[in-house]
Amino acid sequence: MARARLRLRPPRGRGEQVAAAVVACAVAWGAVRLAVATWHAAVGLWPWLAAAAGTVAAAALVWVGRRLWRARRARRVRAQNLAGLRLTLADIDAMDDTAFEYALRDLLLRDGWMAHRVGGQGDQAADVIGHHPRHGRIVIQAKHTKVAGKVGSPVMYQVKGTATPVHGADIAVVVTNGSFTSDARAWGERHRIHWMDRDRLRSWAENSLPLQEVLRLPVRPARRRAA
Repeated sequence: MARARLRLRPPRGRGEQVAAAVVACAVAWGAVRLAVATWHAAVGLWPWLAAAAGTVAAAALVWVGRRLWRARRARRVRAQNLAGLRLTLADIDAMDDTAFEYALRDLLLRDGWMAHRVGGQGDQAADVIGHHPRHGRIVIQAKHTKVAGKVGSPVMYQVKGTATPVHGADIAVVVTNGSFTSDARAWGERHRIHWMDRDRLRSWAENSLPLQEVLRLPVRPARRRAA
């Protein structure tokens, strides 16, 4: 059975119209009194509300300041620790692929680059990406292998195909703790893909020679600001 819908009908006759007007005035008067009472209550509570808001704001500022201070101190301590970073080839040979990628990132940080590790599935031939104010953006492909292992030309082809088009690199480097085939080295030099074999890695990681000096990276000209 359908429920009956309640419908309001307009007042009929003078008596109903007067009664409706009285009710409307009473409702309006009640609303006005409620608004006035709310205003007076807000005025009375305003000093307390302002004090509470100020306390909350001050606490928030203190919390944010402490977080920023701790983050800055952590970065400073990390930079101090990395400043003396030195990895022997024996240390590197004992690493797995992931540890090798993080080690290359830390070596870049030591040399003044901003760097992060991105290696993993779908990395598109970029295990570490960094940036230097004087040398630009760098992409490193890490190839951890046995001492006698050799990196061939296909790795160079892959890095060439993604370093600049995908990652926007100014510099592309393949680093291994092994060696490269002669074809890979020649192809890399011809197509501006830097390579770092075991001997160069020793200079960088073990002898603490900065990457930019090991690879003789050019200094990029400063960009002119638009007038």
